[in-house]
Amino acid sequence: MTRPYILVAGVGNIFLGDDAFGSEVARRLVGRIPPDEVRVADFGVRGFDLACALMDGYEVTVLVDATPRGGAPGTLYVIEPDLSELDASNSQEMMIDTHGMNPMRALGLVKAMGAEFKRILLVGCEPATLDADEERMGLSEPVRAAVDEAVDLVESLVSEIIGSRSNTVCETTGD
Repeated sequence: MTRPYILVAGVGNIFLGDDAFGSEVARRLVGRIPPDEVRVADFGVRGFDLACALMDGYEVTVLVDATPRGGAPGTLYVIEPDLSELDASNSQEMMIDTHGMNPMRALGLVKAMGAEFKRILLVGCEPATLDADEERMGLSEPVRAAVDEAVDLVESLVSEIIGSRSNTVCETTGD
């Protein structure tokens, strides 16, 4: 078995409604993507665990998370975050709450520890609610409806990445 070169990381808090989006997508993806190329994991709110996983040198990391951007609830986004802002972070901002999850802080910590990112993608879903004061389990209807579409989207992205890597390897070796 080869070492996976793609990490699909679901993040979110299952006790905060739509914040559980990334966790639910990761849960559904487990076993559907080839394990030789891809590691799928639900990191939930374990930011330090995500930072440790990111230190493993994946070629591509696909983060899956609830992502408020002002769109209609259930809208999916594929974002390639600008990681240059991680350079501007101070050490206090990079501290990870071991019981909370902020993917940018996890990325900042990894970068502060000297790791380099090759490519980071974020598959996000516009939440209907994302209120930390209102603890409730279960996704809202529009976000629940977007989960299957997000699973398909992540599978499509992974297939594209695997295909482009295969083409690059064939071109490099002359096959």
